Amino acid sequence: MIPRYARPEMTALWEAESRFSIWLEIETHAMDGMVKLGIVPEEAAKAVREKGAFDVERIDEIEREVKHDVIAFLTSLSEHVGPEARFVHQGMTSSDVLDTCFNVQLVRASDILLDDMEALLAALKKRALEHKMTPTIGRSHGIHAEPTTFGLKLAQAYAEFDRCRDRLRAARKEIATCAISGAVGTFANIDPSVEAHVADAMGLEVEPVSTQVIPRDRHAMFFAILGVIASSMERLAVEVRHLQRTEVLEAEEYFSEGQKGSSAMPHKRNPVLTENLTGLARLVRGMAVPAMENVALWHERDISHSSVERMIGPDATITLDFALVRLTNVVENLVVYPERMQANLDKLGGLVHSQRVLLALTQAGVSREDAYRLVQRNAMPVWRGEGQFLELLKADEEVVLSDDDLEALFDLGYHFKHVDTIFDRVFKS
Repeated sequence: MIPRYARPEMTALWEAESRFSIWLEIETHAMDGMVKLGIVPEEAAKAVREKGAFDVERIDEIEREVKHDVIAFLTSLSEHVGPEARFVHQGMTSSDVLDTCFNVQLVRASDILLDDMEALLAALKKRALEHKMTPTIGRSHGIHAEPTTFGLKLAQAYAEFDRCRDRLRAARKEIATCAISGAVGTFANIDPSVEAHVADAMGLEVEPVSTQVIPRDRHAMFFAILGVIASSMERLAVEVRHLQRTEVLEAEEYFSEGQKGSSAMPHKRNPVLTENLTGLARLVRGMAVPAMENVALWHERDISHSSVERMIGPDATITLDFALVRLTNVVENLVVYPERMQANLDKLGGLVHSQRVLLALTQAGVSREDAYRLVQRNAMPVWRGEGQFLELLKADEEVVLSDDDLEALFDLGYHFKHVDTIFDRVFKS
């Protein structure tokens, strides 16, 4: 992942130093478990705990010769530990270390992402409450539909990301497994109690049935959830982008002092952050499919999944971490224009109240078909800029509603009578 779209904490989790440190943790805990069984001398385990270390450059040097990363790591470790290192990795296979480490990294990445989502949810809630009753136009197919509030738009986003948080918690739980089961998962040369010991020490659950690997359906689900979160992120980003269009301009990204929008046009204020978020969402979603294709491995294991995971593990989590923090910043600093929202509401001369008129006519005894015809007949001239909807309805002799009744149907507040109910559902659940 390029530094432009990466934050230090998540990036550090995927660096070689961190990965090898987790490998050392796993090997050390496995030795402690074997000490309990009398397979490994306590002195050997103590030596690894006290002298266990590695050198990343030395590991790379050894790997260039042996073409095997775990063997290179174990060789570097033995150079620090000495003769007692012969008891390291007893009865284990490379995947015991690799898969358990990968899951530890994904669990720790999940914790960072969950913190990101908490911050985003807090920002959405604050802005939703701020604009709870700020009138704006709701759109379907991009066309004016009926009035809503800007707070409801943000409450919808809050509810969606609240579901995303629950999904990520579930994904974290599913990925948090450990396998220390040997070459084909039969525990032929290592006792299951060692696996249980490592799992407990690393904050994981034992994998019920592993082969040489932890089954990749777990990882497929994990990365699919990241893709769903990215899609929800893009949904909100696209909404901001639409609202910032010149013809709409109901809200826009914060434009800082000294910021420039275009190299050619000094007047430009572009939604560059949310456009960037749309692109980053595409990347995260794109990593879900390779994760699903990793599920089908040959027999007890092949390594077709390995190159994929070396890339999508860091790239998906680093990208999503950066994007969630950026989206939080957008929400916190979003500039909202209530006056423009009201002006857009009024732009179609009252047509946004057409359904209320339709329903009132049916209540007055007019068939739905005739009521629809009457309302549409008076609405179409307004689309062409030929008058106001209310006045045209009053002048239509077939519209069997009094002027007072018609005027009452154009009350904007009518549409907001259940806003409190919706907010209670979203924020008190």
